[in-house]
Amino acid sequence: MAISVLFVCMGNICRSPLAEAALRQQCSDMELSLIIDSAGTHDWHADQPPDERAQAVAAKNGAPIDHLRARGVRTADFRDFDHIIALDNDNMAYLEELQPSDGSALLSLFLDHVIGREGEGLVDPYYELEDAFDKTWADVVAGAKGIIAKIF
Repeated sequence: MAISVLFVCMGNICRSPLAEAALRQQCSDMELSLIIDSAGTHDWHADQPPDERAQAVAAKNGAPIDHLRARGVRTADFRDFDHIIALDNDNMAYLEELQPSDGSALLSLFLDHVIGREGEGLVDPYYELEDAFDKTWADVVAGAKGIIAKIF
């Protein structure tokens, strides 16, 4: 049975789809099998594709995300996924409140998987300049590598 990972940010249009893409890419490169998805704590962008800047940086790095569509996190996710990884502390707090008593998913903060970055939230590039998405990509790749090292 494959291990499953859900990434959660606020709107599911920037950070969490990029984290999903980075982990998929790392798993593909290492011939590992994981079930990977992403969601948002808010469903403002439900059924919309990721932000165009996120799509551009993912495509530039060989991990297109234009096929993804935003969705909100559901209480069932806490039973359906082994790991739910929040991209920042606000989203972590939201997940801790939402987690049902029968939820079995392990919650963690994304950058806790990167040595020396524990406790940090991944900066949201949405309100930043386009080059912020390159920094986010570098961070999600580092996090994906750390997640793989921790799981495997």
